Amino acid sequence: MKVTTKKKRQIGTVLRRKTRKTAVVQIARLIRHPLFEKRIIRTKKIYAHDEHETVQPGDTVLLQETRPISKLKRWRVVKVLRRSTVEGEI
Repeated sequence: MKVTTKKKRQIGTVLRRKTRKTAVVQIARLIRHPLFEKRIIRTKKIYAHDEHETVQPGDTVLLQETRPISKLKRWRVVKVLRRSTVEGEI
């Protein structure tokens, strides 16, 4: 009997596309400060695999957890939710 687990999904913004098939994506989450109860944004950078090399900096993407692809890559780009309005470098 094979046990399958549901893969985690995250939405983030692409920060960099310097290397081939890799995108650096920023994930932001909102937490409450335990004492002052003010809302604080916590961010994390994730390396994601982009097979078709279609994402550009500023794009909002949907990521899915996957098997380890390299030393740092544990996520892959599922689809682009929103394109950036700023054109990329020439």
